[in-house]
Amino acid sequence: MADMSKTEKVQLHVPALEELCVVLQSGLQTNFAEVQVSVVECPDLTKEPFQFPVKGLCGKPRITDVGGVPYLVPVAKKEKEYDMNVISKEVELPGGFLLGAGAVASRVVGMNAEMMPLVLTEVEGRPAVNGSYFSSINPTNGQCLQEKYSDKFSDCHFGLMANLYACHRGPGQAADRRTSIVTALRKTLEGHYPDKSIALGGTFVIQKGKAKIHIMPREFSVCPLNTEDEVNNWLKHFEVNAPLICQSVLVSKDPGLDLRVEHTHLFSHHGEGGHYYIDTTPDIVEYVGYFLPAEYVYRIDRPKETHGVGRD
Repeated sequence: MADMSKTEKVQLHVPALEELCVVLQSGLQTNFAEVQVSVVECPDLTKEPFQFPVKGLCGKPRITDVGGVPYLVPVAKKEKEYDMNVISKEVELPGGFLLGAGAVASRVVGMNAEMMPLVLTEVEGRPAVNGSYFSSINPTNGQCLQEKYSDKFSDCHFGLMANLYACHRGPGQAADRRTSIVTALRKTLEGHYPDKSIALGGTFVIQKGKAKIHIMPREFSVCPLNTEDEVNNWLKHFEVNAPLICQSVLVSKDPGLDLRVEHTHLFSHHGEGGHYYIDTTPDIVEYVGYFLPAEYVYRIDRPKETHGVGRD
């Protein structure tokens, strides 16, 4: 099970939203034809296309890196299982909202699968609301099979790893960006703030175009996966169609916690979802996203033995 006894907490640099907008606008213009970054009121995320269990992403924003890829490869440690309700307390935000990218608890689901967490965690007098999705390989045709977690399960568990953004679920202002992929966003921050750790969490919609994703097989690999090629050959890759709702966590600089510096999963209302890599139609792709800088990062159940394989 998870080792919650050694959670590490680090305060992050939090630029003013106005400053952040200027930095992102300048940096992203070197990569993309049209960029608009501004401070806006976060839209009501309970409405389409998001349909989250909360209205906003504001209020004590923080991120957490739980477990890690070393619990998946080279050999899966299936006993590594976590509960979103416990995680929310561990990041000092009981009853908060969590979104991000992770894996299912195979003991609960009965297989391995990608998870797109969207959980309003429990608090005294109110049960948790789990709006998560999960994606697996359809055994009948080998294609992507996305399902609503609460249609089949009533818990808030996940396994192996997750990168999560946590907040108090309130309305408020967020940095609105109309740009491209998460890596460009992270590298812009890294270039402007080379000596500081800045983390962003939030959601963006791919409104037009297509994207490349992967989905882990239902069965864990029986052979150790020791290289990037071995991991990539094990994963199943797909091209999926917009509109796609993405949930992302990124850090410009690892403050010495062995963090996964970016991790994004996506889902859709037409049955496609998984781990997001990149858009595949750069001439027509359109993004709209809402992000906030996190105040703290919490490293939970950090692997004692680590490596850099499988973190793309």
